[in-house]
Amino acid sequence: MKKVCFIILLLVFSCSENPETYIKHLDGYWEIEEVTLTDGTKKQYQFNETIDYISINDSLQGFRKKLNPGINNTYFTSDDAEKLIVKLENDSLNLYYSTPYAKWKETVLEASETHLKISNENKNVYLYKRYKPIKLDVD
Repeated sequence: MKKVCFIILLLVFSCSENPETYIKHLDGYWEIEEVTLTDGTKKQYQFNETIDYISINDSLQGFRKKLNPGINNTYFTSDDAEKLIVKLENDSLNLYYSTPYAKWKETVLEASETHLKISNENKNVYLYKRYKPIKLDVD
């Protein structure tokens, strides 16, 4: 029985994803796709006027900014940005934000080349997809 329990535990831990691998996918442009509230209510986003830009350096610090996308890789934004610190804590990848007005934490549940899933302190879950810029052929 002990061997069976050990094998099951080993499989569970070997199959679970290491949150540290999420870090390499955070940088870039993200568009909100869906929000799931704590009561289970889901809100789908078909069109977004703004997208999030996340930039993280080698020391796991950076910022998140709201951008208004234009055409042909142009973006419009203010100088406002949320300072961001990435920390690996208790088998979780946490994002600590700060502005002159507030501080908060979010936990990365999943991150890949195409999707980002984050939970905030209220347990709302945000699903993002990688933003694809609008390109027009101009002759």
